[in-house]
Amino acid sequence: MRPTLASLNACDCRAFVAALGALFEHSPWVAEETFPKRPFRDLDGLYAALCETMRGAAPERQIALVQAHPDLAGRVARAGELTPASEREQSAAGLDRLSEAESREIERLNEDYKARFGFPFVICARLNAKEAILAAMRARAANTREAELSTALGEIAKIARLRLNEAVKKEN
Repeated sequence: MRPTLASLNACDCRAFVAALGALFEHSPWVAEETFPKRPFRDLDGLYAALCETMRGAAPERQIALVQAHPDLAGRVARAGELTPASEREQSAAGLDRLSEAESREIERLNEDYKARFGFPFVICARLNAKEAILAAMRARAANTREAELSTALGEIAKIARLRLNEAVKKEN
C-alpha cells in the first residue's frame, strides 16, 4: 500500500526509508538522511528535501550514487536483473527493443562514457525516446567530468521525481 504524505510525516525512520529508499537507485541513504527534515508541507517540499540531501552529499557519495545506476540496455538489463523501476523506465524509452546495430552502438557508447568519466551514463529514460538517448550519449561525451556529474545528478533528480509521484498516494 502506498503511503500518504501525512503517513510519511508521522512514521519512523525505518518506515520512511522502506517507502522512499528506492527512489534513488540502490541508495536508501538519501531517504534516511532526509528523514530528519520532516514534516514536509507537500510533495514538492519532500522532493526538494530529497534533492537537497543528494546535492549536499560529498562528491564521493554523489559519484557512488551515479555508479549505482545500471548501464542503459546493458548487461544487467539483458540478464533481467534491473530493479523493477529501472526495467519499466528503460522499457518506456524503447531500450528493450533495440536493433542489433543500436545495441552495439549503445554498448560502445556506454563503455566509452564509463572509461572517460568513471561512472555510467544516466538519463531519465522515461522522458526520452531511444533516439534522443543515443543523441545525448554522443553529445555529452564531450563534456567535462564535473559537468557530467552535475548533469547525471540532475537526471537522477528527474527519475526520483517520477518515482516519488508513483510511490506516494495523493491525498484529497
